[in-house]
Parts: sequence; structure tokens; C-alpha cells
Amino acid sequence: MTVRRIVPNIHAGSEEELATSRDFYGLLGFEEVMDMGWVTTLASPSVPAAQISFFTEERTGPVVPDLSVEVEDVDAVHAQVVASGAEIVRELRDEEWGVRRFFVRDPGGRVVNVLTHRSR
Repeated sequence: MTVRRIVPNIHAGSEEELATSRDFYGLLGFEEVMDMGWVTTLASPSVPAAQISFFTEERTGPVVPDLSVEVEDVDAVHAQVVASGAEIVRELRDEEWGVRRFFVRDPGGRVVNVLTHRSR
């Protein structure tokens, strides 16, 4: 299995909190690379895989995941996770913005968004 990146996801309670967080992390050198209204991702300009995402809500799943793990082959990872008996929080499916993903609960109770970009 190849992991491409890991992104912490922070639940922002409102658009104002999201804007304040974006401004703060901008002080640390992060720049906005994606804004879908309900989720905004910031990245380091010099290391684009160093990212952090802020969610006001999760529009296609039951909860805001604690972190996202981008993998090379999400279908293979999904099959392994299902075979292990881990709790699938949201089934595997394609999203309109170009990712294929599922949510799984880790042994500590955190929800992990496991995804791949379909265009790759």
C-alpha cells in the first residue's frame, strides 16, 4: 500500500471560525489550495503535501473525519479494512469533486477519511 499524504481535519464551528483559522495558519506559511465553502484546505507552498483542512460540516458523510489519508489504491485498502472487521462509517463511493473515498473508525475511535484522487 502506498500512502501519498496525511491531512489533519479540524472541525470549524462556523464560517467565521474557518476564516480565523485560515488567517492564523497563513501566519505559519500555509496558503489556501481548495475552498468548497464547507471545507477549506491549506498547504505549504514549498511542500504541497503538507496540508491541513478545516470543515464547517461534512456534506456527504455522517461526521467530520478526524484525518484524511490519501492512498494510491483506495479499493484495495477498502477491501483490507472490510476484511479486518473494522467499522466502516461511510461506504466507498465517488464524489463529484474527483475523489473516491470511504470513512473507517480506527481502534481509538477516530474517524479516518481514506481516499484517492480519480484523476491520477
